[in-house]
Amino acid sequence: MVDLLTDLDDLRPAGGKRSGKRELILEVFLRQEGHLSAEDLVDLSRREDQRISRATVYRTLQWMVEAGIARKVDFGEGRFRFEHSYRHPRHFHLICKVCNRSSEFLSSDIEVLIEEIAAARSFSANQSVLQIYGTCEQCRTGRPPTVDGGTTELLFARDALRIAIATERSGLEFYSRASKSARDTRACAVFERLANEERDHLAKLESRYEKLLAKDPQLEARPTFLFFKGAANGLFAAGAEQVARGITDSQALVVAMKCERTSYRFFKRYGEKFEDSEGKQIFLEVADEERSHLDLLIREARVTSRRRNARPRRQPAGRVRRAQA
Repeated sequence: MVDLLTDLDDLRPAGGKRSGKRELILEVFLRQEGHLSAEDLVDLSRREDQRISRATVYRTLQWMVEAGIARKVDFGEGRFRFEHSYRHPRHFHLICKVCNRSSEFLSSDIEVLIEEIAAARSFSANQSVLQIYGTCEQCRTGRPPTVDGGTTELLFARDALRIAIATERSGLEFYSRASKSARDTRACAVFERLANEERDHLAKLESRYEKLLAKDPQLEARPTFLFFKGAANGLFAAGAEQVARGITDSQALVVAMKCERTSYRFFKRYGEKFEDSEGKQIFLEVADEERSHLDLLIREARVTSRRRNARPRRQPAGRVRRAQA
């Protein structure tokens, strides 16, 4: 909440007048977590200033939706609710029809499918809403949940760090194996350098993860928010297995470039999709590192190619003897 209101002037629509009541309503809204109804926001705002009218709250909510600060969601209760969209990632909802509670998640696979469907129909999509209705575990079994959902932004940062850490660990394993199996001195040095960089970055990410956990003692136990199929074991896991089975230095270099390119595109693509948040920053930071590794590997591949082409070709023995004769 500390820095959320510092961008208020940027969020205010062009030509909009400064309004103390509207800014107070905005501040109250941004302090809350979860999904508020308009009446919830009226009650909360009036605790701060009794003079705030219901009409002012409704107008402010409409302005926040148009300005991209809030999203309007429908949980089938017969009324709309509102949630943060400023510095909160776009996400989907699981909604219990018995208790009306909702839980949030984000899935790259669903995002990709929506994009593919829209492209196939030549449809320009600017907003997607997915709400899955059913029965939650508590209503189905009578057992209360072990831990509730928690703050979306913290969950997003936690899961982004988990994916980044898994990728760095798999990258460290790949380059450590490649450096040990390399026969060429130059290739060994390159793989060792990248292994050291992966190790350093992994240590920083793990330290960042511990600091994040300190903000919420139950953060690790909270439900997964960010789902990425195939990323749980790290984006270099398959490459590390190839090295373990035995490949040449040139093959290891090709596999390394493929892994780095895949990782860079993955973190860059989704980092750019996410709205401003710590999770977005984590994805883009990893993308930058993967891009620098890919550039290094491309340069090394070019050097290797030039060295190979510069080697004199050995002539067949018979041809050598005829030339000498």
